[in-house]
Amino acid sequence: MRQYELVCIVHPDLDESAFNGVVEKVKGWVVETSGTVDKVEVWGRKRLAYAIKKHREGQYVLFNLSLEPTATATMDQNLRFLEPVIRYMITAVE
Repeated sequence: MRQYELVCIVHPDLDESAFNGVVEKVKGWVVETSGTVDKVEVWGRKRLAYAIKKHREGQYVLFNLSLEPTATATMDQNLRFLEPVIRYMITAVE
């Protein structure tokens, strides 16, 4: 298992229950790939440096994950098609 950080920018207009649903869905995908979610930090609503999909703000979430290196491709594919996620970045922690 390797340590990863996943930062997601979620659609700014989601209510709290829909936002929590997105977070739980990502956690579920990690567990499905036999990984673990070590920590979740909600950074809150922040202004973006530039417009992404006509949005000037987004809700930021940081996930600290433990995954197999092959599971990152599955996470990447799942996040790409998750509609409320505007942008995401998976990085390996040294």
